[in-house]
Amino acid sequence: MMKRQILATLAVLAVLPVLLVSAPVSAQVPNPTVSGPIPNDAPPGDPSHAYTFFASELVDDFGYVEEEFFIEGTANVYDNPPLATGTVLSSDHPYKTRIVVRRPASPERFNGTVILEWQNVTAGYDIDASWVGGNADHLMRKGYVWVGVSAQRVGVHQPSTGLRDWSPTRYGSLDVTDGGSLLGDELSFDIFSQAGQAVMSPAGGHPLAGLRPERILASGASQSASYLTVYYNSIQPLANLFDGFMLLVGGSLVRTDLGVPVFKPQSETEAIFAALGFGVLQPDSDIHRTWQVAGTAHADRVFLDNVGALASRDSIPTTPPGLCDAPEGSQVRLDHVVSAAHDHLVRWVEDGTPPPTAPLIQTVGPFIARDALGLALGGIRIAGLEVPTALNTGANGGPSFCLLFGTHVPFDAATLQELYLNHGAYVSEVQAVAHDNLADGYITRRAAQDTIRGAAQSEIGQ
Repeated sequence: MMKRQILATLAVLAVLPVLLVSAPVSAQVPNPTVSGPIPNDAPPGDPSHAYTFFASELVDDFGYVEEEFFIEGTANVYDNPPLATGTVLSSDHPYKTRIVVRRPASPERFNGTVILEWQNVTAGYDIDASWVGGNADHLMRKGYVWVGVSAQRVGVHQPSTGLRDWSPTRYGSLDVTDGGSLLGDELSFDIFSQAGQAVMSPAGGHPLAGLRPERILASGASQSASYLTVYYNSIQPLANLFDGFMLLVGGSLVRTDLGVPVFKPQSETEAIFAALGFGVLQPDSDIHRTWQVAGTAHADRVFLDNVGALASRDSIPTTPPGLCDAPEGSQVRLDHVVSAAHDHLVRWVEDGTPPPTAPLIQTVGPFIARDALGLALGGIRIAGLEVPTALNTGANGGPSFCLLFGTHVPFDAATLQELYLNHGAYVSEVQAVAHDNLADGYITRRAAQDTIRGAAQSEIGQ
């Protein structure tokens, strides 16, 4: 049953274009036509939907600006041979889509790095996976520019939840299918390249309002990481646009001859899939890193809460909680590790300093090795797992996407009393682990401080 559920889920997460064959293409990425910023004629949540879909209401708190632009042009269709450079099958396919830009209002705060994210559409609509997954605060504090790209058919054309149906007045002119003649995301790779070109070398409209980026990182989570794996292997050698790739909770084998760094932060859920034979763990190298974080989930509590709030505000139906086999939503903070990974990837690109390596989650045959409390062994072990107050795992079962949500079951009072003599003992253990994680480079200083503060404010051991 578990294998059948995983197969069904992976079929949704990693649908990739059909592989075809033809002739080579030029490395030049054309500039799309940029229009905007598109005005917001209503506040987020207004029934008119005359505003940016899934608009972030955090930006004002951090001195950021969110703006939406339309980009349009013509795109190629490529073949995508495994671990090899692609070739062009056909050209001149018109498209029009959107990008969402979140940037510092003050140019002095820009750190020079643009993160171009391939929006995730597995749920049937665009999700800013890294942003809503808990990294928004870190990205804004550090001065990154984040740009989301609506590259796939589902995000634009899906009935009811796609952009065109969600707000026909605002988004009705968007089309990534060449008038319905291409329904397999064939244009997505060129769309993503041209979005990157529009922010790095603008011709005409300037989506970054004059900011001058020094580097651009491609980012995508889950299904989007699968598409970016194909992009890395087949399109990056042609476009030569991105300085580094962040493949979050997904991605597969990448070629080793391009010299462009690839970072794969993974949750325990991906380790479970790998142990069962779904996916391949690629060895670390000079241009490749995998981090696996014990106790975390592919879609954890932070992600589920943030997506749920935005979906409710924007009238998008979601699966109600409580349908999974176990209480869903691991509370071990994967985003604390992913935030550190972003900073490491920048240093890797800037001066060639690779991120630290990390132990993999331990397996016994097709299973994750677990301790007496049911917690995974091995991997990066942040305080939420290493100093536990609940059973947090990357495993679950049930309908819809339950396999991805992980589990969170608080320990009873007797277990907590056995683990921690008193509140001070608990806080001391959390402090020690957080400091070790920080020294190892697995979390940011801010994450360490927040972790320790949360422990001190808790009632554990009291």
